[in-house]
Amino acid sequence: MNFEKRGKEMTTAIGTETKTVPLTLMVNEESQRVGEALSNMLADTFTLYLKTHNFHWNVVGPMFHTLHLMFEEQYNELWLAGDAIAERIRAIGCTAPGSYREFSKLTYLREPEAVLSATEMIAELLRDHETCARTARWALSVARTAVDAPTEDLLTQRLIAHEKAAWMLRSMLAEERPFVIARPLEAGR
Repeated sequence: MNFEKRGKEMTTAIGTETKTVPLTLMVNEESQRVGEALSNMLADTFTLYLKTHNFHWNVVGPMFHTLHLMFEEQYNELWLAGDAIAERIRAIGCTAPGSYREFSKLTYLREPEAVLSATEMIAELLRDHETCARTARWALSVARTAVDAPTEDLLTQRLIAHEKAAWMLRSMLAEERPFVIARPLEAGR
């Protein structure tokens, strides 16, 4: 629709007049709590992004190609997620953290102390995705208390993404088991 502003009145292309309400966002105590919870989620997301990108660059061994591609897919997804989380923080009127110093204070994740093997990288990322899922659940409870449906939706999507990534990583660490095909019972038994 083509809107033409006239003071506090707006006229649409078909001539319907509507009153406009100025959008002034005041950060109240609930939105501040949501912003803080989202800031923890953003810090975890960015820290996991950096770690996953590092592992993408430095993985070696027989699973190199598979892990190199999987880590690339994961860090790209995390990069986009971090942007969505930061934009939600801004949309509710809070300031998004954006420095290594801030992220290191807000994250629940830790950096490895040494160079890791491919299997250790998988285990580390598994722990981190599980931690991010816990952070998302906690932040989701904060958003629900504040009755903030858009943030709930965003955090639900993050929870799904972290649980799926954890499942994929967990499956890579699992030992193979023989596959047994069940035979149908014979008639009369």
